[in-house]
Amino acid sequence: MLKKITLTLALSLLTATAAMAFNYIEPQEMKELLDKKKPVILLDIQVAGEYEKHHLPGSIETNSYPTKSDQEKKQLDKMIPIIKASSDPVVIVCPQGKGGATRSVDYLKSQGIAEERLQILTGGIAGWPYQELTVTGR
Repeated sequence: MLKKITLTLALSLLTATAAMAFNYIEPQEMKELLDKKKPVILLDIQVAGEYEKHHLPGSIETNSYPTKSDQEKKQLDKMIPIIKASSDPVVIVCPQGKGGATRSVDYLKSQGIAEERLQILTGGIAGWPYQELTVTGR
């Protein structure tokens, strides 16, 4: 009986971990994409004031953070035709690369965007160490 409970618990944990898995891109890898001018769609979900303070070059302002309400999710809707018309990878940039980013990925997946195209910048803009590649102010 104990083995059966342990096995059931282990399988439940494994399933939950797989369901929570997201694709992340490390800052160094993102920097290389920018340096080499590789095609990528950068979706910045920061609120307007934060986006104005600092964002990555070429990023598209969506102001959908924290991507909880239907209204915040609708901020991403304008990007769906652009994403679907392309085969480029999509990187979500948020304040810290956590909840808002994962909710954005989940929402985009629910709108038919392939999961393998969606990545989250590890650490978000707060963890971006390359200030020379940061657009500040407007």
